[in-house]
Amino acid sequence: MIDLADIKENLSDVLTDYFNNEKFDLKPGSLFVVGCSTSMIRGEWMGTDSALSIGKAVYETLQAFLKPREIDLAIQGCEHINRALLMEREVAEKHNFEIVSVCPSMHAGGGTQVAAYEEMNDPVEVEHIVADGGIDIGGTDIGMHVKFVQVPVRLKHHTIGAANVTGLYTRPKLIGGQRALYTFSDKNKIDTWDNLNEK
Repeated sequence: MIDLADIKENLSDVLTDYFNNEKFDLKPGSLFVVGCSTSMIRGEWMGTDSALSIGKAVYETLQAFLKPREIDLAIQGCEHINRALLMEREVAEKHNFEIVSVCPSMHAGGGTQVAAYEEMNDPVEVEHIVADGGIDIGGTDIGMHVKFVQVPVRLKHHTIGAANVTGLYTRPKLIGGQRALYTFSDKNKIDTWDNLNEK
């Protein structure tokens, strides 16, 4: 039997690790995507043992952590709704996402989406987003919804119940060639290229 208090504590530890990472900083208004298999948290294969109570514990913990930071939340559904994302209508409109017609269920969307749908003020589903970062609880493949370039987040705490957790954040693309620099210093002001070994 999974203890809901343990799930909340596990998730709080994961989120603390994620947001204390010095390599990136999600600003207010950023979009954070969460994929969550409640079945995997219970130690069962994805989609075989969904639990609304676990979904509710996950959603409540996410809200308690993200709302004070003013970070927008998207909850990814399962493959049976093409991994559509549940969010507040105002978030979808703010980010100019196209709303689609579907409502989550325990077997098409999953326990976390159903729990979130019941708690949100005006929930809607969207098909495609470009998030600034997120976490994947149980191998739900959030990468398709995270902005390119994606970078894995090293988490000290990386399990919730029986599910492994991975994190992603994004960084701007490194573009250019031999002459490109990626930090600004006195080197950026040098007006000769003698040291570039140009032919």
